[in-house]
Amino acid sequence: MDHRLLDIIACPICHGKLVYDKQNLELICKFDHLAYPVRNNIPVLLKEEARELPLDEEK
Repeated sequence: MDHRLLDIIACPICHGKLVYDKQNLELICKFDHLAYPVRNNIPVLLKEEARELPLDEEK
């Protein structure tokens, strides 16, 4: 994941900052408790594709 992209990309729901989880290849929105997948180095920022994060899994 290009770090320059992380500076400009935002959560499509709350427009907040996303955190890259390199281990799981996901972009995490801590406010909405959602994890967006990154496939082939392309963030999939669709609510339908995001998974909800359990409160104990957040980083």
